Amino acid sequence: MRRPFSMRRIPAPATVAAALALLAAGCTSPPQEGSAGSLGTDRKPVEIRVLANDAFAKQWQDKLVPRFREEYPNIKVRVDGLPYDDQLPKTMLDLTGVKPTYDIVLADDPWIPRLAESGALLDLRKDSVGKFTDKAYDWDDFTPSDLAAGQAQGHQYAVPVRTNLMLMFYNKALYKKAGVAEPDERTTWKQYLKDAGKLDQDTDGDGKKDSWAVGTYFTKDPLTPTIWQSILNADGGQLMDSQHHVTFNNAKGVKALQTHVDLLKHAPPGASTYQFNEPLEAFRQGRTATMFMWGSVYKGTALDKASTKLAPGDVGITTMPAGSAGPSTHRGIWSAAVTKKSPHQAAAWTFLQWVTSKKGEKWAGAHLGSFPARRSTLAAPPAAWLGPVYDAIKKGDKAVQAGKMYRPRLPESDAVQQILALQTSRAMSGETSAKGALDQAEEDMSKLLAAKGYDQ
Repeated sequence: MRRPFSMRRIPAPATVAAALALLAAGCTSPPQEGSAGSLGTDRKPVEIRVLANDAFAKQWQDKLVPRFREEYPNIKVRVDGLPYDDQLPKTMLDLTGVKPTYDIVLADDPWIPRLAESGALLDLRKDSVGKFTDKAYDWDDFTPSDLAAGQAQGHQYAVPVRTNLMLMFYNKALYKKAGVAEPDERTTWKQYLKDAGKLDQDTDGDGKKDSWAVGTYFTKDPLTPTIWQSILNADGGQLMDSQHHVTFNNAKGVKALQTHVDLLKHAPPGASTYQFNEPLEAFRQGRTATMFMWGSVYKGTALDKASTKLAPGDVGITTMPAGSAGPSTHRGIWSAAVTKKSPHQAAAWTFLQWVTSKKGEKWAGAHLGSFPARRSTLAAPPAAWLGPVYDAIKKGDKAVQAGKMYRPRLPESDAVQQILALQTSRAMSGETSAKGALDQAEEDMSKLLAAKGYDQ
């Protein structure tokens, strides 16, 4: 059987500081300008390139990079963004090329085992960049589940730079108008679906329904199955067991998928094509009372007047409805890795350390709306608008760890998601039943895993 995959400020980038770091590691001479250990100089700065997702690449380039360069002016950072569906194949091509373009690559939660299998990533705790890790970095401060997203084969290939959870947003005014109590982590899927009929309503009194209960992923998309899986996990179900046998095609799996299908009855017209942007826009315009979406969109949904009609007092946030085992949610962590062929490994790791340090993480949370991966950040008093968000994250983190609420941790994870996306979309469209969709998904996944050498 194939084995499963299971601040103190960083020293200033002066040549003397770099020399001291190397001497402490047993080296006898300082890094040369342009070497992998160089943090740059005024005369010859270092430039590193980062491959990220276009959902936040521009935000990083425009806001995060200038803040970093206030402390490290000799490290230039260029962030390139790609659409989600293009990012994994582009990253694999770059990592396996003779001369890769990028020093740092960002990966969604399930991609790290695949990228690690290429042999192109540094172990951030054991390889050459380890000597550039500040003593105050505090690896143990990370939430275990968040840190684990960057691990594969017993190595720490990446660190969490943009933590995320699937959460439930709700419009307080629409709940009040419908006469429905606001949800919390105790609200069950049964209660939610019962309330959904009331949340489909005519808000302006013209006799026509103009607001609906829910918006979320419904169409064929790699992330659509995360909704169904969240419901399944909350009932104690899993996609696979430890031996990679499919375990979702049972009563719990069918019930969970049917619940996802039934949500479509309480969504706006045309919601069968909803991916990421459509439910987000519908909620921000007051057309839906609830939205099951990645929590990182909270800032743009409740505070950014350029993108939303809502204000912080209008938006509630909590975990998704509960099943028999507890609340629903799903982990979606973006982790960042340093490439082995990078000519500027020390500068790349310096940038990632700053982003994921206690100081950097706090700044990113307050200014970018990023979720924290450090326990100390979650425990500290946040900015006022972040209070409800951090409360939801804490509850969600507990659910993630208890219910293993994340996508498969194996190199074939992307292929698995494609199978699940196709088959769940067939159930959404009415082409087949929830049971029929899971029958075919089980068959296709079992063939895929057997072909890759897993015991079936």
